[in-house]
Amino acid sequence: MARTITLPAPPSTREVYSKAIGAMLPVIGKSGPVGPDATVPDTRFRLDDVRVDADRLHAYCRATGQRFGSVLPLTYPFVLQFGLVMKLMTLREFPFGAVGSVHVENTIRRRRPIGIDEPLTIETHAQNLREHRKGMLIDVISEFTVGSEVVGEQVGTFLRQQRTSLSDEPRGPEPKQVAPPPPDAVLTVDLGRIRGYAEASGDRNPIHMGNLAAKAFGFPRAIAHGMWSAAAAIANVEAQLGDDVTYAVRFGKPILLPAKVNLYTTRLDGTGAGSAASGPSSSGAGSAASGPSSSGNFDISILDRRKGFPHLTATTRSS
Repeated sequence: MARTITLPAPPSTREVYSKAIGAMLPVIGKSGPVGPDATVPDTRFRLDDVRVDADRLHAYCRATGQRFGSVLPLTYPFVLQFGLVMKLMTLREFPFGAVGSVHVENTIRRRRPIGIDEPLTIETHAQNLREHRKGMLIDVISEFTVGSEVVGEQVGTFLRQQRTSLSDEPRGPEPKQVAPPPPDAVLTVDLGRIRGYAEASGDRNPIHMGNLAAKAFGFPRAIAHGMWSAAAAIANVEAQLGDDVTYAVRFGKPILLPAKVNLYTTRLDGTGAGSAASGPSSSGAGSAASGPSSSGNFDISILDRRKGFPHLTATTRSS
């Protein structure tokens, strides 16, 4: 039977990352492959009366290029529920560890704009453990309510890499690496900006914080957060999105820091491409038309500037 645990305050970053790193240690940690019949914890974590810290939100907007105003940026609910996700993934009964898992997809449904002064209730749980060619996938789902009104949902899909019964399935052709077309904008990101994002978002995973820590996890140097790229990618078109909108993101190869990457934004009502966020995180040509006539439906991608492989592919769809 499912149990709901209401926390008195958001989990601290120090608490959840201490547990996450501890789960990687021999004997006390989680080890061995995860079977498709592994148990998914039926625990739900809940926070009541969640209030947005305006200073933290402002820092988040500086790091991502999103607009600071009277309503939350579309991607900010991910930040608000991040501590609950880490709390859930560091439970002993969770099938795999938080540190070392790969955030492969993310979907945010905003049912209406959320005012920065509205008190939120957030409830988080996991479901749908399943096999994938590269390992085991699981969804971590958060629901946001104001009073009795559901105002949004957030779904993060995480991968634990291992061999599964699907590993021998055909991979399909490897995408060709070719120089990409001229971008709508260029996003520029370095370790300083990502540390700023980490401070504002609470996501201080070691792979983002410095080169030495990233190398310990198999990366040649520190990488950008996937959700930083998801936020930066829609910064300039967010004002054109519908009130009820779904933002679905698939993450590709990580962005090694420092980096310049190509951003492409195509509006599906046929009026053409938009531009990346203004401000210090981007530069480039083109601008997205504003105003109520916009459909709010975009296809978005971030590609490597030389070889054209994707760091991120995404869609926004209005309901």
